Parts: sequence; structure tokens; C-alpha cells
Amino acid sequence: MAAPVLFSTIEVTRQVFYREALSYAIVNLKPIVPGHVLVIPTRVVPRLADLSGPELSSLITSVQTVGKAIEKAYGGDALTVACQDGKAAGQSIPHVHFHVLPRKCKGDFFSQRMDDVYPALEKSEASLPKHLLQSGSTSDNHCEPLRVDADESRPPRTLEEMEKEATWLSTFFARHERKE
Repeated sequence: MAAPVLFSTIEVTRQVFYREALSYAIVNLKPIVPGHVLVIPTRVVPRLADLSGPELSSLITSVQTVGKAIEKAYGGDALTVACQDGKAAGQSIPHVHFHVLPRKCKGDFFSQRMDDVYPALEKSEASLPKHLLQSGSTSDNHCEPLRVDADESRPPRTLEEMEKEATWLSTFFARHERKE
């Protein structure tokens, strides 16, 4: 049996739809738009600067590869790719990760005001349960992430819902890889 996949201290094995030796991708607990996923290095580190060269290369290549598949799977016209690198930047889980969101010119929740996606990302990070949050270092304990009202219109999905999406995406992803 394979070792469980961890996002910081959170077991996310059933949410994984893409995996490389040094990085992986999971579906999101509270997606901002359909297809909002996270790409994460395998080794738990809080900041981009903590990654080795090969880990960073794998992570960015995975962001690119997963982004192509997600954009196609969800009929996107573009992607928003974001990384909140550290607590002061709004990162709430002390494990570096990239948000990858498929975007549409028309019909996207944010299509009338494209930049509104960024405050929504802040809300997404800030609304995670406090017991899952940990500080990466004691030097920045006084830093608080940007405070925004919790987004109650996006309740957390069930594990079964996330697993169903991950299974679907892994199947699509396998098809996507064969085409290249």
C-alpha cells in the first residue's frame, strides 16, 4: 500500500488526480470556480525558497501540465495561476502550493470583473478551518493574513464529491498525456 499523500498535515490521497515524483495535484475543498485545483510539491515546505531546484522545476512543470489539462477539461479560455508564498501573503496552510483556476471570457463567475478572483482566493485561504492552520515559523507569528468575510456561499465539498472529480480528472488527464 502506498504512503498517504499529505498537504501539510492533512491527508489528501483520495483528492489526488495527478502525481509525479516531486509534485502532485488535488481537487479543491472549496473551489472558487469549477476546476479550481491545487498543485503541490511532495515534500512539505512552507515557502517557494525552501524548495530545491529539481523540486521547483517539477512543481512549475506540473502547474503547466495540469493547467493545460484543466483548461481543456473545463472549457477554459485561460488560467489564473496563483501562489500565496507565506503567511503575510495570505497562505494559511504551511505547505507551498499553486492555485490553478480555469477561466472563461464569457460565463465565468468573474468574467465581468476579472480581478475579483484575487480577493476570492484570499477568502478561500482565510476560510479554512483554524485547527488545520499552522505557522511555518515563529518569526512571523504576528503577521495575519488579509482578513475578509468568510464565503459562506461555498460550503466545503464532501470527500465523495472530491473523489468523484479526482477520478474523472485522472481519466481525462491520462487521455491528455497520450495526446502530447
